[in-house]
Amino acid sequence: MTDHQWLLFDLPALLAKIEPGSTRFQEVLRTPSLSCSIYHLPVGSTEMQSAHEEDELYLVLEGRARLRVGDEDQLVQKGSIMYVHTACDHAFFDIEEDLTVLAFFGAPVRHMQRGARMQADPDLL
Repeated sequence: MTDHQWLLFDLPALLAKIEPGSTRFQEVLRTPSLSCSIYHLPVGSTEMQSAHEEDELYLVLEGRARLRVGDEDQLVQKGSIMYVHTACDHAFFDIEEDLTVLAFFGAPVRHMQRGARMQADPDLL
């Protein structure tokens, strides 16, 4: 990983690296307080997420599915933004169209470090 003060990502280039028909989770950025990944789930796949120690924010870039959080579920599609609180069980299911999301994870407070720099995979810039 490369150390930078700021980074610029090209979303079309990141999306072009997704292999059609495969489940893919690719982290593109990690800092002490935030990480960002591209998450791709093909039609018909099943995803079994469990609760995380971090708050999460998802932005649907492509596709259509349902997101279950606890005992509730909601339709999500291109343009949907979903927030999932720390320690909530959640999963995407009933994936009707290949689902691609940007997933942002906040770091647990105990893992934050002052003065640490961000890192990104240079192959993804």
